[in-house]
Amino acid sequence: MKKAMLYILGIIGLLVVGLIITLFFMSPGNPKQFLDKNGNKLKKSISEKVFLNINGSKQGMFIKSKNVDNPVILYLHGGMPVYFLTEKYPTHLEDNFTIVWWEQRNCGISYSSSSSQNRATIEQLVDDTIILTKYLLERFNKQKIYLMGHSGGTFLGAYVIDKMPELYEAYIGIAQISDQLLSEKIAYEYILNHYIETKNQKMVDYFQSIDLNDQKKLPEEYLKIRDTAMHELGIGTMKHMRNIVTDLFLTSLYFSEYTLSDKYHLWAGKSKFGISQNWEKMTRTNLIETKNDFKIPVYFFHGLYDYTCSYELAKKYFDKIKAPIKGFYTFDKSAHSPLFEEPEKINRILINDIKNLRTDLADK
Repeated sequence: MKKAMLYILGIIGLLVVGLIITLFFMSPGNPKQFLDKNGNKLKKSISEKVFLNINGSKQGMFIKSKNVDNPVILYLHGGMPVYFLTEKYPTHLEDNFTIVWWEQRNCGISYSSSSSQNRATIEQLVDDTIILTKYLLERFNKQKIYLMGHSGGTFLGAYVIDKMPELYEAYIGIAQISDQLLSEKIAYEYILNHYIETKNQKMVDYFQSIDLNDQKKLPEEYLKIRDTAMHELGIGTMKHMRNIVTDLFLTSLYFSEYTLSDKYHLWAGKSKFGISQNWEKMTRTNLIETKNDFKIPVYFFHGLYDYTCSYELAKKYFDKIKAPIKGFYTFDKSAHSPLFEEPEKINRILINDIKNLRTDLADK
């Protein structure tokens, strides 16, 4: 029996070592270059992994463009960086823009052992965004850039354009946060009703045992199953995604532009800070009432099946907003991530409407 156990442990050890070696060779950590038909680097293209010291914190980003003369988009991610998804789900933003996939303080390649000590405040992240924006303006010789937020990044984006609108041509909110506490309660009702309709009594009992009456904080019992349930029902990251491990975690492990260390830091940061570093502030703040008067054009892109950030509440927020130009765009094949689910439509809107500060393709 003892020999058999040692044999099994030895096999497991070899498998673990083999997995680590495989992941090492799958993780060179070098950004893929844009090549012409002869295999040479495309002239005027850029594909860089850049680190900057921003407000005393070493922060990383990927900068991708087929022509550095193109307009610049600074992308603000949500609870965790999603650049790793671009290998499996190309966005093609780099075809017509210089896209900056910044990984914010304490997240992804910007995570370090010291990151685990303190959450970044919304004020810190706003200041980080402004400093990075000024760097990009100088580096690419632009007067203004575009700001694109996704999910939790839209909460940050609303604060940034409220504070320094003069730096940005326009703001694009993908899966725009509005009143997140109410959004979570709407999602809860949707999930519970689904389990009732499908006669999943175990999940019905679990969700009915959760008390959502607290107006300031969501219970841990809800939060620990929230993401799993949303993905199971197709209202999470993407409509077709059903499993966090196979669709997100494994996808990040296969991503070649991250090193092994980068992959560890991606999930270390996610594990440490949960849904978002500013989750409590997000759920205590109603942007519909507090951030609704903007000095620059505002565009919302929202998936019809998105319950991570309520589609209906985003429309309510949009109606309340005052802006020089504003447009709302429904993505009827998407849940929380239209950029990865319907990239062709995203690019068509960016090129036809947003670059020209129009709303021809917006919902009527």
